[in-house]
Amino acid sequence: MNLELAGKIALVAGASRGIGLAIARALHAEGCSVAFAARTRAGLEGATADLHDRFSLHVADVTDAGSAAALVGEVSSRWGGPHVAICNAGSGASVPPGTETPQEWQRVLNVNLFAATNIIAAVRAPMRAAGGGAIVCVSSICGLAALGAPVTYSAAKAALNATVRGLARPLAAENIRLNAVAPGNILASGGTWERKLLENESAVHEMLTRDVAQARLGTPQEIADLVVFLSSARASFITGSICVADGGQLRA
Repeated sequence: MNLELAGKIALVAGASRGIGLAIARALHAEGCSVAFAARTRAGLEGATADLHDRFSLHVADVTDAGSAAALVGEVSSRWGGPHVAICNAGSGASVPPGTETPQEWQRVLNVNLFAATNIIAAVRAPMRAAGGGAIVCVSSICGLAALGAPVTYSAAKAALNATVRGLARPLAAENIRLNAVAPGNILASGGTWERKLLENESAVHEMLTRDVAQARLGTPQEIADLVVFLSSARASFITGSICVADGGQLRA
């Protein structure tokens, strides 16, 4: 299938590891010029050491609106566009339910909601000027159901889902599609599920057998494949959607 992404300009926030890195590399493999963005340069350099062209590295903290705007300005000045923007910055680490503080609420909302809204706001004008494009946010199934995740994280992802649904209509008038992907349990190097497997592999397999139809963890590449499709012309009639990729964990 020709995704018609060759020659497009793509910006990926949170691109130094895990799902974000898989997405950035998948877009690059499809022929995009890709701006890899993250909070530290060392991680970005390691993630792109084997790439030779059509990429740039950008250090930015997109939880800050000014930093997100500066990032988009850098990308637009160097490459043009962008035609594709991936809002992937996020973290599921927080405190146990019932122990939230105002400071923790703000921290988790910053990284899991406002990092995305800052990127969306910053790319809107240049993407419209480039003739339109696609924005994809990486959410979580924890924003769709109570699954035992930290309440702050689940609430932030639920708010992100609502943002995607609410902004899709006004952005569609500017030829910009806005969607989200809601992954389930993803095994990534250095991630939560790698740690849990090392701590108690049998407990992880018991949970997967009990709760996940496919009884396995997903991979960053499986999420990247879905994100790249949503970023492409082949998904031209999809906007305002929350696309679940969880191996059949959600039951409603």
